[in-house]
Amino acid sequence: DLSGKRVLLCEDHPLNQEITKTLLENKGMSVKIAGDGRQGLDAFKESKIGEFDLVLMDIRMPVMDGYEATRQIRALPRLDARNVPIIAITADAFGEDVEKCLQAGMNGHIAKPVDPKAMYEVLGSYLEKQ
Repeated sequence: DLSGKRVLLCEDHPLNQEITKTLLENKGMSVKIAGDGRQGLDAFKESKIGEFDLVLMDIRMPVMDGYEATRQIRALPRLDARNVPIIAITADAFGEDVEKCLQAGMNGHIAKPVDPKAMYEVLGSYLEKQ
């Protein structure tokens, strides 16, 4: 059950934003969209502690990529910055890409194009751990 969970979606492509937002909202989730990594970092910094249950982070974005945004979120001096699940959502889906996501501080990886069922399972597995 994903209903009531709050997600920060960091995604620069408008079509991908709309598709992912719709998929998440169909499960009762609340979604805030950031159009690049800098906006995602700022949205997290300006949020209340614990406001987001999960961050979905695209990798290839203008201004600041997902790797750097993740590293900077993790470095923030607030408890939720270290604990919030950050999941990559990217077309970069080779083993070395997944490893690079983990090294940047992300918890998991979802490949694009997104398979809704697989995405819900990944999100559920991380939200259950909280």
